[in-house]
Amino acid sequence: MDASSPLTFAVIGFIVGLIIGAVVYRLFSKSQREAASMRQKLLEREHQIAEMKSSVGSHLTGIYQRLSNIRDEANQLELQLKEDAAEWDIRDAAIQPSLDLSGIDPAREQQTATDVPPPATPRDYADGKGGTLSEDFGLKGNEAATPQPPRY
Repeated sequence: MDASSPLTFAVIGFIVGLIIGAVVYRLFSKSQREAASMRQKLLEREHQIAEMKSSVGSHLTGIYQRLSNIRDEANQLELQLKEDAAEWDIRDAAIQPSLDLSGIDPAREQQTATDVPPPATPRDYADGKGGTLSEDFGLKGNEAATPQPPRY
């Protein structure tokens, strides 16, 4: 066989074509594998995001339910407070300015306050505004009543 024969060129061309085809296939198949891997990662991330959204949604629903329960309990406590204030005839706006005590009769409260006399001063305290013990408490009356023996 001659080196310049067409059959030799055809065999060499076929071998070079196989080598080039294998190299191109390897390059393209690698990029396709990477693309498929990236698509798989993207699908996994989208699934994770969807799960996170659903868990955040259920978490927010739980928080809303707890907040609603707290509001209901606060309303019940305010109603109980109003009932207790009405029962005890308390109409002091300084205690709670936002508390609505419109159901309480103010005339009845003033009547009960004026009917009760103020408490008396305890016997071991001095009369007056000071409220401290008197220095001569019980000494004046006892000196005159009991005679003292003579001193030698």
